[in-house]
Amino acid sequence: MGATENRRSLLLWRTLATALGTDRAELDPAATQILLDADLPPILLDPRASVKDVMRRHPELAAELHGIVPEEEGPVDDASVRRTALYSKLLLNVFEPAAGDGTIEASQYSQWLEDVGAFEKALGYAPGELSGGGTPGRSSGAPSPTAKDTPASGGGPEVTSGDLEMALGEIQRGRGLMSEPEIKAGIAGMEKRLVDRMALHEVLKDRALAEKLTPSMALTEQLLRHKGRLEGEALRNAKRLIRRFVDQLADLLKKEVVSAPKGKVDTSIPPKRVFRNLDLKKTIWRNLTNWNPDEQRLYVDRLFYRRTATKKQNTRLIVVVDQSGSMVHAMVNCTILASIFAGLPRVEAYLYAFDTEVIDLSPWVDDPFEALLRTKLGGGNDGPKAMRAAAARIQDPRKTVMVWISDFYEFQNDKPLFAMIEAVKQSGVTFIPVGSVSSGGYFNVNPWFRQKLKSIGTPVVSGSLKTLVRELKSALPV
Repeated sequence: MGATENRRSLLLWRTLATALGTDRAELDPAATQILLDADLPPILLDPRASVKDVMRRHPELAAELHGIVPEEEGPVDDASVRRTALYSKLLLNVFEPAAGDGTIEASQYSQWLEDVGAFEKALGYAPGELSGGGTPGRSSGAPSPTAKDTPASGGGPEVTSGDLEMALGEIQRGRGLMSEPEIKAGIAGMEKRLVDRMALHEVLKDRALAEKLTPSMALTEQLLRHKGRLEGEALRNAKRLIRRFVDQLADLLKKEVVSAPKGKVDTSIPPKRVFRNLDLKKTIWRNLTNWNPDEQRLYVDRLFYRRTATKKQNTRLIVVVDQSGSMVHAMVNCTILASIFAGLPRVEAYLYAFDTEVIDLSPWVDDPFEALLRTKLGGGNDGPKAMRAAAARIQDPRKTVMVWISDFYEFQNDKPLFAMIEAVKQSGVTFIPVGSVSSGGYFNVNPWFRQKLKSIGTPVVSGSLKTLVRELKSALPV
């Protein structure tokens, strides 16, 4: 192992030691010298310095930071040492912020969100692609062969020296132990812990402090959970934060709706005979019999046009949302989507939220903010009761779309609810079951329900908002 590779390995060991909370005192002086030799500022080792702080003091590092991951890992050289130092700073700022268990301030949380944004940009992701709505889920990567479960203490897996050696080897080979879904889940879990550690009630009492908070899905979830315990200025500030997040997310979802493919073409309507609808390829193909080889000309005696008209009938959209705490991401996203589609002509929308009781939110379907304020995150489900309320809105089954958002853990109600869903679908209703509509990937949906719904041709939509938007645009007269 050469000197350059030794320097890079020491930086990696320091990163691992910091992440695992072990003593790194002996590594810090050597790491500082490595940074100085590489013409990098020692501030990269300061856990209190945000990425923004580093960029403000050393703007010359911006280009390196934003192209930090090479397409192919080359030989270990001085450039790879610099990349390792910068990448380590990003990793530790995202996954080891405000270490400890004490209360954190709103400014620390906002700083962490900025660091996550820098991390996404450095890896070539769009803003929010790793952090926006990520939900903790099952690991898609292989488990560590040497990790052992600890006793039931909630402390997580025990890390052995074999784990460290394997991790170091993977990182040195330019690979990581975390898949994209695991990174998203890790960021979502870290954000939830940070929000939990904020003295949120005290922050909300002060408008100046509340305005320092950056609206996010995790923060919105906390505010929705605790809104019943807030009053006065704290409640007003909480509503402002929820409104800001809902408006920002609505803008993004509107773009998804606009960019998604349109609904099914209505073949009963003849195509409009204008140049932009001319199907040139079909016209040439159908007129090939008129080809004159002597004149080298194709005589066209018939033009063909594309059909572009979509179905225009009025459609009822019925959205039913499980209020259990695990469904908050899907609930927020689908409530906003319902409001977007409710604003379209020829769509009549209804919105219900349920746990053991059913709330009719249809009067506020046009305003997702007001609808969300009337939800009640909790436990317990009574799907059949919600289905009876929703089914009462069905007039013409073939012109009705029902979106059901739930993890489908109904326990003793599993079979009764499935029988009701099957009956609704057989009547002609377009039924769309939704498990998760965030960017977090895997979501825990009742396996029995997942299989039964798939068997009747309605697989559970999960993982991507784009998938749900496409389903809705296909089913609705958009």
